[in-house]
Amino acid sequence: MIRFECDYGQGCVPEILEMLQRTNLDQTAGYGNDPYCNEARDRIRKLCDAPEADVHFLTGGTQTNATVISAVLKPHQGVLCAPTGHIACHETGAIEHAGHKVLVLDKALAKRAGGGTAAKADKKAIKQSKVTAPLIRQAMEEHLQSPVHEHMVQPGMVYLAMPSENGMMYTKAELQEIHDVCRSYDLPLFLDGARLGYGLTADGNDLSFKDIASLTDIFYIGGTKCGALFGEAVVITNKALQKDFRYAIKMCGGMLAKGRLLGIQFSVLLDGGAGRTLYEKVCRGAVEQAYRIRDAFAEQGIRLLYDSPTNQQFPVLTKKQQKKLAADFAFELWQPVSEDEDAVRFCTSWATSAQDVNKLLAAVKKL
Repeated sequence: MIRFECDYGQGCVPEILEMLQRTNLDQTAGYGNDPYCNEARDRIRKLCDAPEADVHFLTGGTQTNATVISAVLKPHQGVLCAPTGHIACHETGAIEHAGHKVLVLDKALAKRAGGGTAAKADKKAIKQSKVTAPLIRQAMEEHLQSPVHEHMVQPGMVYLAMPSENGMMYTKAELQEIHDVCRSYDLPLFLDGARLGYGLTADGNDLSFKDIASLTDIFYIGGTKCGALFGEAVVITNKALQKDFRYAIKMCGGMLAKGRLLGIQFSVLLDGGAGRTLYEKVCRGAVEQAYRIRDAFAEQGIRLLYDSPTNQQFPVLTKKQQKKLAADFAFELWQPVSEDEDAVRFCTSWATSAQDVNKLLAAVKKL
């Protein structure tokens, strides 16, 4: 069985294993207060051109989202996100468990935000699991203008993911607009970067680490899905949100005693050498393999649910086609499209080999 259902099904890049072995018996302080974590922090600050940023290391995406959101929000506040955002659909209510409501920006809100082209653009963004500035503005105005707003959960921050849950990208202009509207309502902007490497290396991307650092208050560089054994690097550029964040990490169970295991991995991935980092190189490899898969389905006349430029591809297959491919390949059922068709997801990773993709392409040609 060749697996394409996720991008975290394999271990890590060999360079990380080599460094972990080489440093295995080193003695260091715990909880991220070690030279390896400090080296990784310096590399991240340099990549982001953010010398004053705070950088913290946590083990996984759900833990990171829950920790960041609970640290930023007041008890009476919730977080705005797309209806299909990860925190709304794939984290078992982790945010609500911490006492904060996830406030989704849905199609009904888009319709109320305006008619014609603008409403269509917002609805398209929702379908792509993206947030837009007009949707944020509409949600805030509806809350503030309500005569009973103090009886409702107050929007307290904005969550978005890059790439989105459906593999879609934000442009620099879109992120700038979101940044500006968040500033106008004093809303912290949090970007989930669990798959950030696949977004930064996608065709057509015009965002950099530096752009994301300057246009968000908090974001994270995903490692678990992008070549590390585990780990996410949280970057806090808003000084007002930096104070006491380590308390939040500890309270949420995220402070790894052997913190150097995280620092070592990010230090290796973000090697700071000339040109692309190792992180970007391996993620670009996954994106290129995903394009081969996309093109193979297109050549067979099989449509895709989204025009994803990243490592996630969503062909629409009949039940018969799914059964044929499932004999040798693992992929994820995404959503029903018709009585006999479903959108499925094929996901490549930093470790996806050309040989495995070749076998998939041969099978696709026989559909």
